[in-house]
Amino acid sequence: MLSLASALFWTTLGSVVGAVALYWIGALFGQRRMHALWARLPLVKVSDLERTERWFARHGTKAVFLGRMVPIFRSLISVPAGVERMPMPVFVALTTAGSLIWNSVLVLAGYWLGDRWDLVEGYVGVLSKAVLVLVLVALAAFLAVRLRGRGRARHRRAS
Repeated sequence: MLSLASALFWTTLGSVVGAVALYWIGALFGQRRMHALWARLPLVKVSDLERTERWFARHGTKAVFLGRMVPIFRSLISVPAGVERMPMPVFVALTTAGSLIWNSVLVLAGYWLGDRWDLVEGYVGVLSKAVLVLVLVALAAFLAVRLRGRGRARHRRAS
């Protein structure tokens, strides 16, 4: 039987190892390739990426720490941290702290619920779906604004 401390240790270690792998994918991809790829994407502007980079420079530490506790973003936040070359000791410390908090909530909830631990999965599943819906709504709003702006620009040029 796994002790509570060892469950927290192993789940957090697994989170950190996975996050570091994604960090290195972002670092290997690099900022230059990110700009080249971004420039080829429809409906996005280089200024969007530059604004995101400035935001990450200001708020990246909070984003990495808090992102560890948000389903879907838990993993994704590692890639921009790598692209932006957040110092590895800072990245690992923030990832460890955020992952330990998130894993503690899940492991302790499962521990306290005992045989009814599957209730935790239900709540996390609902939270994950809510985050996904919010992301999709934000993406739809972004696309609607961009497409509307593009249509207006064409209309002005045609006039």
